Amino acid sequence: MTSDNPLNDRLDDDDYPAYTMGRAAEMLGATPAFLRAIGEARLITPLRSEGGHRRYSRYQLRIAARARELVDKGTPIEAACRIVILEDQLEEAQRINAEYRRAASESAGRAGSDSA
Repeated sequence: MTSDNPLNDRLDDDDYPAYTMGRAAEMLGATPAFLRAIGEARLITPLRSEGGHRRYSRYQLRIAARARELVDKGTPIEAACRIVILEDQLEEAQRINAEYRRAASESAGRAGSDSA
């Protein structure tokens, strides 16, 4: 297969819904009921196949795995989902903040070299 094969692009895509509910549950060491519960808690929203079956991406499985860790430690599922959502929001805010700092630093560096 070549790198410009559309299948390769989909398989490399973290958001491509490649996994059935059964396979996703198996990979997580969880039950389909766990996946349904985190879906109901709106932690992840699986895509649906043409037949209406849930399909999960690698990104969604990483999120589900984090929730599973918390639940395994005794955290109620609703609280675990909220924690994972807040962790994700914090990570995104930190990424945006780092971008702003980098842009400000580059801008200050250009301003300093212009006055020299």
